[in-house]
Amino acid sequence: MVASFSLDKSPNISKVFGNILKRYLIVILTFVSTCVCYIERVGFSIAYTVAADAAGINQSNKGTILSTFYYGYALSQVPGGWAAQKIGGRKVLLLSFVLWSSTCFLVPLDPNRVTILVVARLLVGVAQGFIFPSIHTVLAQWVPPHERSRSVSLTTSGMYLGAAMGMLVLPSLVKFKGPQSVFLAEAALGILWSLLWFEYATDPPRSEHPKAAAAGFGESLLPTDASPKTKLEKGGKTTKIPWKKILFSKPVWAIVVNNFTFHYALYVLMNWLPTYFEQGLQLSLQEMGSSKMMPYLNMFVFSNIGGVVADHLITQRIMSVTKTRKFLNTIGFIVAALALMALPIFRTSSGAILCSSVALGFLALGRAGFAVNHMDIAPRYAGIVMGVSNTAGTLAGIIGVDMTGRLLEAAKIEYSDLSSPESWRSVFSIPGLLCILSSFVFLLFSTGERIFD
Repeated sequence: MVASFSLDKSPNISKVFGNILKRYLIVILTFVSTCVCYIERVGFSIAYTVAADAAGINQSNKGTILSTFYYGYALSQVPGGWAAQKIGGRKVLLLSFVLWSSTCFLVPLDPNRVTILVVARLLVGVAQGFIFPSIHTVLAQWVPPHERSRSVSLTTSGMYLGAAMGMLVLPSLVKFKGPQSVFLAEAALGILWSLLWFEYATDPPRSEHPKAAAAGFGESLLPTDASPKTKLEKGGKTTKIPWKKILFSKPVWAIVVNNFTFHYALYVLMNWLPTYFEQGLQLSLQEMGSSKMMPYLNMFVFSNIGGVVADHLITQRIMSVTKTRKFLNTIGFIVAALALMALPIFRTSSGAILCSSVALGFLALGRAGFAVNHMDIAPRYAGIVMGVSNTAGTLAGIIGVDMTGRLLEAAKIEYSDLSSPESWRSVFSIPGLLCILSSFVFLLFSTGERIFD
C-alpha cells in the first residue's frame, strides 16, 4: 500500500514542483521584458537628444517629440487591461512586443522628419501601453499572495536596470555607430525577447489537486477567455468588470495619484537628466563613465529591497498589509521629495549623481506601497486597475516631459543658458512637492484589504 501511495502521489508532486519552476521563469521573463522596454525609452531619449542638438532643434520642440510617446501610451492603458482580461495577458504581451520592435526597426531617426517621428513614437507608445496591464494580469494569475510584493518588485525593477544599462552603453553606441544604431539594437532585443516568451510562456495551470491549489496553482484570481472557469462565475453568468466601483473607489484613486507622481518624477528625470548633465552641469555623458547609470541602478536595488521588506513585514505579521503599504510608500516618497528639491543645489557630477540616485531609489522603494496595491485590493481585476492608474502615470509623462521643455526654454531666455541652478529649480521642485502631496493622499485613503470580488 505504501508503494501504491508513492506511485499515485509522485506525479502530482512532480507537477507541483514543475509549476513552481514555471512560475519563477514567468517572473524572470516579465522582469526581462520591462528591462528591454526601458532600454528602448532611455535609448530614444539619448539618441534623439544627440540628433536633435546636431540639427539645432530647440528645447521646447524636443520636449514635444519626447512626450509624444506618452500620448500613445496613455491611449492604450485601459484597453490594454481590458484586452489582457479578455484575451489573456500572455498573448497581449507578445503582440505588444512584436509591434513596438517592428516600429523601431523600420523608422529612421531624423529630427527634421517630424511627422514620421511623431507617428512612430505614438505607435511605440500604444504598443508599450499594453505591457504593464498584461504583466499584472499574468502575475496575478501565476503568483500566490505571499510572493506578490517581491515578484512585482522584481518585475518592475527591470525598468530601472534597463534604464541603467541604457545610460551606460547607448551613449557610446551613438558616438561610434550613430543614433540610428540605437533603434536597430532595441528592435533586436525586442524580437529576441518575443521569441523567448513565445517558446517558454504558458497560461497558468488549473490543477484540481488540493496541495497544488494550496501552493497557489490554479487559483482563479483573474478570469480569461482561455480558462474554462471564465464563464462559470456567479451562478453561470459571465463576470462583468465593475467599472463604476473601480472608478469611484477612494483606494483606487490613492493608487492613481501616487502612480501619477511616481511617473512624473521618473519621466522628467529619464528624459531630461541627459540634458541636465550636458547643459546644466556642462558634463559629457560619454566622459561620465559608469557613474551616469547609478540613479537607475539604485532604483533596481531599492525596488527589490522594498519587495522583500514588504513580504517580510506581512508574512511575519509585523505589520498588516495596509500598514506595510502605507509605511513603504510614505518613506519612499518623502525622502525622494527632499532629494529632488536639493538636486539643483549640487553643481558637481558626484553631487548630482548622489541626489538623483537617492530620489529615484526611494521612489522605487515606494512602489512596494502603491504599485503592489493593485493586486491587494483587486486581484481579479489587477490588469484593469493597473490600466486605470497607469493612464494617470502616462498623463504625467505627457504633462511633465512637455512642460519641462517649456520651462527650460523660458529659463534659457531669462538666464541666457541652462548652466545656472535657477534654470532647473522649478523642474525638480514640482515633482518634489507632488511626492509630498501624494504620500498624504495614500496615507488617508489607501487600504491593503480586498475590496473587489
